[in-house]
Amino acid sequence: MDTAKTIKELRESIGMSRKEFSEHTGIPVRTLEDWEAARRTPPEYIPRLIAYQLKYEELIKSSANLIEFEAVKNEEGRNDQNH
Repeated sequence: MDTAKTIKELRESIGMSRKEFSEHTGIPVRTLEDWEAARRTPPEYIPRLIAYQLKYEELIKSSANLIEFEAVKNEEGRNDQNH
């Protein structure tokens, strides 16, 4: 898979526009445009680094959701015991 397609697919996988993705990753919009249009090619590690960042953020979000779910579940259990 070529780099331009990979970067575009990574951005689209999280439903962000180029501007949003630029702000999220710190990569200038013009650079993203050039990469996605294959006018310029980023270093080979960039798509892997972006994928790693997105996966890490997904894991953190999942962990936070699990912690919140457990807290609510525990609170409901305490409320059931008090009634």
